[in-house]
Amino acid sequence: MKSKFLYMLLVGFVISYILYVLYEYVIIDPSATSFLSHKTQIIHTIKLHIWLTSLYIHILFAIIAMLSGAINFSTTPFNRHQRFHHINGYIYIISILMVNLTSGYMAPSSTGGRITSIGFNTINVIWPCLTIIAIISIKKRKVLKHRNWMIRSYAFCFTNFFIHFLTYLFYKQVHFTYDTSYTIGVYGSIVINLAAAEWVIRKIIK
Repeated sequence: MKSKFLYMLLVGFVISYILYVLYEYVIIDPSATSFLSHKTQIIHTIKLHIWLTSLYIHILFAIIAMLSGAINFSTTPFNRHQRFHHINGYIYIISILMVNLTSGYMAPSSTGGRITSIGFNTINVIWPCLTIIAIISIKKRKVLKHRNWMIRSYAFCFTNFFIHFLTYLFYKQVHFTYDTSYTIGVYGSIVINLAAAEWVIRKIIK
């Protein structure tokens, strides 16, 4: 019952956050004007049309990854429709590859400059590696290891949330500059994602 309750909380949060992102970037600020206004240390010139296209592809596949990952953590598809679980897993893999591809394109123009760009590229290495280990584990029929590595992988679906949460915290509450706050957000999200995944594995579903 505890696990079911926590899973429902996860699903509720995922849906709420997706609706918020869509509201922010589709209705309120479709040109990402507010976000772009903070870019003061850009390494390369932004080609706005291409950048916005990449951003919306990035958002679309990030949403798909969050949804497909959450669905596959439900025991129902795996126990009753194993083929669906496999297909949905491939959708998740393709989605995170697309997220990483678009992130790689946008990284050089990251808020905060080169140091932030390095942080995003680090995420773009860690996330696929965690997913590949999960795939190798299930190929070897090590189901528990597969589940645990997928939890570590799925945690990175919340990177954007933690980046903006930490940015808000350090910019609005601690009063650091926006660039510094955003950089802290990027690197802090890596630590939080990894720590949160280990906590879930060891404390919630051990």
